[in-house]
Amino acid sequence: MTQPPRLRVTKLHYSRSRRRLDIAFEDGAAYTLSAEFLRVFSPSAEVRGHGPGQETLQTGKSSVSISAIHPVGHYAAQITFDDGHDSGLYSWQYLRDLAEEQDRYWQQYLRQLTAEGKSRDPEVQVLHFNP
Repeated sequence: MTQPPRLRVTKLHYSRSRRRLDIAFEDGAAYTLSAEFLRVFSPSAEVRGHGPGQETLQTGKSSVSISAIHPVGHYAAQITFDDGHDSGLYSWQYLRDLAEEQDRYWQQYLRQLTAEGKSRDPEVQVLHFNP
């Protein structure tokens, strides 16, 4: 079964200096996603769990980079990050969803970090003090 043009990726280009992945689809849509965003929203079971409510909040990923990208058939890419994470397969459909909903997902992630007293920075520990 072939994917519709809106889901077929025609370009994946990673800029190491910017830590950004440029993605272009056959229908002409183009997006840029940060390595941090891709790592935080990895489709792996380690991040997403095996069902609703089993997700693991990813913290300290602000400086993560992509070290390798490997094609998986004609439908996905396996992304390896410099923190050793490599178990998620990013289907073209999943990448399109991440790209189109990037702002909403990111704001939701930032709210969750704040609510749990966590940080994007790997060197920061958020401590709360109530005298």
